[in-house]
Amino acid sequence: MEVIFLGTGTSQGIPIIGSDHPVCLSNDPRDKRLRVSVLVSWDEYTYVVDCGPDFRQQMLSNNVSRIDGIVFTHEHADHTMGLDDIRPFFFRQGDIPIYAHERVLKALKTRFDYIFASENKYPGAPSVIENELKNQSFTLGNLDVMPINTMHNRLQVFGFKFKDFAYLTDVKTIEEQEKSKLKGVKVLVVNALRIEPHHSHFNLEEALEFIKEIQPERAFLTHISHMLGFHAEVEKELPANVFIAYDNLKITI
Repeated sequence: MEVIFLGTGTSQGIPIIGSDHPVCLSNDPRDKRLRVSVLVSWDEYTYVVDCGPDFRQQMLSNNVSRIDGIVFTHEHADHTMGLDDIRPFFFRQGDIPIYAHERVLKALKTRFDYIFASENKYPGAPSVIENELKNQSFTLGNLDVMPINTMHNRLQVFGFKFKDFAYLTDVKTIEEQEKSKLKGVKVLVVNALRIEPHHSHFNLEEALEFIKEIQPERAFLTHISHMLGFHAEVEKELPANVFIAYDNLKITI
């Protein structure tokens, strides 16, 4: 299995428009972060988790010519606003499967009503195949995927376990029974927004505590804001098996 970090930034990305914060002015390419998303591929299958407003750029940067579907963690704009840019895939492949909680599908239908229209559909609009997710395993390609139910302050968000790889973003709290699903994962990705506490995201300390509890072989931090600090400086202070993800990083599990 190969994972590409398409984006590792928080909702505004880094640099933030008009900001003179030192991290936003950094020349280190690892400090430049598009909105958060990953591409997961195995055998002949390729799936994207979330498609935010940078989706088109991410597909071009990684020369992605085919996807088998998009899996959504939740409905916030930085995770969904690239849905219209599935059009090139739709023109080549036909209807694109999407997978999401019932609430998220409802939000997408409101935001992208023209994609879901059943009558008088606008010519050139893409079409999707809806797959409603519940908190139980589902199949992508030839792989059983396990949702991990978490809370983003008061909003339910799904993380996903792809065999030995687990991806969680926008997490603030997680119940013990959901944590138990993660035992034994080799690679864990989890959000670490900043140093200071935040009302709806893990900060760095919380993320490291969570990683220590789950005990993966390797862990990667994502959904990062400029307030976490410089990539090079923060990573030097991390445990030996914990790394800060950066855009276009590829890992193999």
